[in-house]
Amino acid sequence: MDISIRIGGEAGQGIQSISTILARTFVQQDFYVFINQDFASRIRGGHNFDQVRISNAPVRATADRVHILIALDKETTNRDIGNLAKGGVLLFDGDTIDFTSDDPNHLSIPFGKIASEVGKSKMMINSVATGALIALMEFELQPVLNCTEEQFQQKGSEILENNLRCVKAGYEFVRQNLKIKSSFTVPLSKNVQRKMLLTGSQAIALGAMASGLKFYSGYPMSPATSIMEFVASHAEKYNIVFEQAEDEIAAINMVIGANFAGVRAMTATSGGGFCLMAEALSLAGMTETPAVIIVSQRPGPSTGLPTRTEQADLNFVMHAGHGDFPRAVLAPGYPEQAIHLMGKAFNLADKYQIPVIVLSDQHLNDSYFTVDELDFEDIVIDRGRILSDQDLPSPHEYNRYATDDSGISPRILPGLTKAILYADSDEHTAAGHITESAAIRNQMMRKRMQKIIGIQQEIGPPKIYPNGQAELVLLGWGSTYGVIKEAVDQLNQNGNSAQMIHYSEIFPFNPQHVATEQLGKSKVVAVENNYTGQFADLFSKATGLSIDQRILKYDGRPFTSREILDQINYTH
Repeated sequence: MDISIRIGGEAGQGIQSISTILARTFVQQDFYVFINQDFASRIRGGHNFDQVRISNAPVRATADRVHILIALDKETTNRDIGNLAKGGVLLFDGDTIDFTSDDPNHLSIPFGKIASEVGKSKMMINSVATGALIALMEFELQPVLNCTEEQFQQKGSEILENNLRCVKAGYEFVRQNLKIKSSFTVPLSKNVQRKMLLTGSQAIALGAMASGLKFYSGYPMSPATSIMEFVASHAEKYNIVFEQAEDEIAAINMVIGANFAGVRAMTATSGGGFCLMAEALSLAGMTETPAVIIVSQRPGPSTGLPTRTEQADLNFVMHAGHGDFPRAVLAPGYPEQAIHLMGKAFNLADKYQIPVIVLSDQHLNDSYFTVDELDFEDIVIDRGRILSDQDLPSPHEYNRYATDDSGISPRILPGLTKAILYADSDEHTAAGHITESAAIRNQMMRKRMQKIIGIQQEIGPPKIYPNGQAELVLLGWGSTYGVIKEAVDQLNQNGNSAQMIHYSEIFPFNPQHVATEQLGKSKVVAVENNYTGQFADLFSKATGLSIDQRILKYDGRPFTSREILDQINYTH
């Protein structure tokens, strides 16, 4: 079973409420759910939709076609009717939407009338539509009512009861008035397992908190705001100091200050906010202060498409800041991986005393994934080498920037030892004092850049699926994991020889993980949500391997597997 439902309408019509209730209902019934949210940058109006995919197998990508379309406005019927699969069903309100059709699968339901009569508000058309959909799918009503109660219980008893009545009324209307036999039915599960519904933003925040996050400063900027909101809502419970800064410059400087004092701290922003952080990034590089920064990508340049997705900030975060200094870049592909990589980000930052950038994007942040369980067991906190008084022969003999072959200087935490800590944003001696000595400058630069060797060795291998050798390799990174894996499965089911190589630990790139000789015998196709193929360029430069084809998408929307398959120049 694999059913895709699209709910379309204007912002403010409760689209997300429908999708959330559906998702909770089916997750609790042991199904896997994936939700892709597509919305305009406005509070009300515009064309928005949520696409809910329900399957009895794990899914991490949006479907190519829609089986059931719920149209809450006229624009949805105009835009999305073409996305209906053969035999697909349209539910719309013929009283308010001027749409005529002789297709028996295009069903007019008086959402507004029922909402006004039963719920005392036309705003409750979303609840009526939820009930109608459930009836069409021949699913039992009670699980949906339970999840509706979860959704609206904090709105007060009157609003809750009215929404429950609207769900029931929509359900009964379809059962009593529509004789259509839908092909898209979902049976009630007999073996209910506990699953979770999690967004990428929530996973990033949870991974940070499990990794010892104690200070967060940030400024709202889509699509990173949801990370900030999640941390803020749990700050008191987990003893985290939360600060909404006046701007992104202040946010990153607070993070650097907190880390300098020995507190694990992070911030999250998008490309425009990271632009403002670039100077402070260099400050972290010169002072060798840990910092974890989430960059949730959206299309640019400038304001671009604030609520859409893209993978076009890779080159920026790899090279941001003035001067040469080491950093690491990670890019999770799904929630479980995001949790793991946040632990690695904090450990790399502390151990090597560097900024670590975690690249996400709107698609990963705002999509809902079904997770079987959350595993924090592999998160081991490594603060690197921090000295105490017992480690110091004399308080006067501590040099913050002492050199060795690793490039890593042992830290002290200010105020927790008798030693005096000197640090400076200018070039400095091993003791931390300003210098303009050419010899010391060379020594300090080599010391800092020497860290890259150690960091590179800790960069993990890509995920290869399936193992072995294939004639066709789809190369990807970050949030494209789910859709590329699905495309590979479809290729192999059709008798092709295909494989996915997916990177989540990006920079510094470790070419040792690439079986160059083996991969050189395959056709390599890079799949990226950007215009130039930024990761493909990095991969080719680091390995010496050529990319045979680039499949690139940059309209602000995520890939579907069909879009990938249709562009592959491949003959079995």
